[in-house]
Amino acid sequence: MKKEIKNKKLSLSEKFAIKVTKLTGSTTAFIIAFTLVIIWGATGPVFHYSQNWQLVINTGTTIITFLMVFLIQKAQNKDSLAIQLKLNELVAAHEFASNRMVDIENIPEAELKIIQKYYSQLSKITKSEETLQQSHSIDEAKEMSNIKKGTEQEIKDHLQKKNN
Repeated sequence: MKKEIKNKKLSLSEKFAIKVTKLTGSTTAFIIAFTLVIIWGATGPVFHYSQNWQLVINTGTTIITFLMVFLIQKAQNKDSLAIQLKLNELVAAHEFASNRMVDIENIPEAELKIIQKYYSQLSKITKSEETLQQSHSIDEAKEMSNIKKGTEQEIKDHLQKKNN
């Protein structure tokens, strides 16, 4: 399976973005950038701290920052998509997981907040469980809690009848 994916051809822009991302995120790139700033600062007296001298660093850093923002966003988008796909695979593969969670990143934020409230309720329900290893999906948590409460009540009622 991995060979199939690796054999797919990447576009020229994607190859370039991957290489530049790896290079600019390296220690060597940081050392080069730091060295350039030191050299620029050291040349200040030579150029009498002129406006042109200041313009060089301002223009250079502005252009690099502008381009890096887009490069970082591209890398983040790709990483985010890969993570979402991995999570979708885990949710889809687990028999007790709610399949409604697959592709959840594409629903409106208001609906995400509703699901977050469900998980808050799930957290409250599971805190009352006897064991922390107990796991529930959103769908079964409330039902299981009600079944347990009903069973506990039946036992209490049975014990009360027995004692009377």
